[in-house]
Amino acid sequence: MSEDAEGTEGLSRGGPVTQSGQDSGWRTPSRTLLRARLRTDDGVGIDACYQPREGSSGGRGEGAGQAAGRDLAIVVAHGFTGSLERPAVRRVSQVFARHADVITFSFRGHGRSGGRSTVGDREVLDLAAAVRWARSLGHSTVATAGFSMGGSVVLRHAALHRAEPAGAAGGAGPGGGTGAGDAAHRMHRGRTDAHTDAVVAVSAPARWYYRGTPAMRRVHWAIQHPAGRLVSRYGLRTRIHHRDWDPVPLSPVEAAPLIAPTPLLVVHGDRDAYFPLDHPYSLAEAADPAATELWIERGFGHAENAAPPELLERIAAWATARTGRAPRHHGDGTTDG
Repeated sequence: MSEDAEGTEGLSRGGPVTQSGQDSGWRTPSRTLLRARLRTDDGVGIDACYQPREGSSGGRGEGAGQAAGRDLAIVVAHGFTGSLERPAVRRVSQVFARHADVITFSFRGHGRSGGRSTVGDREVLDLAAAVRWARSLGHSTVATAGFSMGGSVVLRHAALHRAEPAGAAGGAGPGGGTGAGDAAHRMHRGRTDAHTDAVVAVSAPARWYYRGTPAMRRVHWAIQHPAGRLVSRYGLRTRIHHRDWDPVPLSPVEAAPLIAPTPLLVVHGDRDAYFPLDHPYSLAEAADPAATELWIERGFGHAENAAPPELLERIAAWATARTGRAPRHHGDGTTDG
């Protein structure tokens, strides 16, 4: 799919362009949130929100450059038809904020962000903009946590945006795939401020075009048929691009072996109605076993809407452990692949 830059007037490339010290519609009792409008490398305006970690003073009477904590930030990538304002995404942010500062954002075509959804291709540029914002706020360590479509995006982002090795003078990351988002990444090689230090993919697909469940056949109808796109636009506030991918972007399972040595956690439920268990097993098998963990969660359904607080707590603890802020955490009720 290709993408346009709908809704990007007044933005400047490479970072937040408008910020406020408060979010008028969403507050926690002791912390004030920051909202920002980010611009991606292909010119799309992305709605983003920063939530300081519980117990910190970030965001209260400080400028944006001083608001963030100096440790870990977790950037949350929501699933298809989600947005930063959806209750499930807010719940994820609130649980993660017990462990770290959190950035949520709405993918292109979702919520208040501009553009149209390419369902996993150019969304890697949206995530890169959010990671850059986290680093601009003072975070030297950033983890990405994605759910469903967002899970596929964090995998591809980690493969395409690699930390530059010490002493290297070239670009960041491998060549990757040939999709529009992959090509846009290659145009901006060397911008290693968008790399992640740990990756969590929850309920993620391993491969594109999967239609093996009724739920995924409904998703494909919403994406590919004009009537489905109308339902998505007006019923779910999700604007989907009408063009097919050409060329097809790097798939999640192709991205998985390119992520190491960055730590990777693959989380999947045994009651997922969208993607059966061969998807997480394929991802874990393709990835470097020395840097990868697989949690198969008993009784868990799909993505952020079904994730219980206990699972979200363990995910956040894993992220803080893998980025050096806490001891290694072993989750109860999981099985490692």
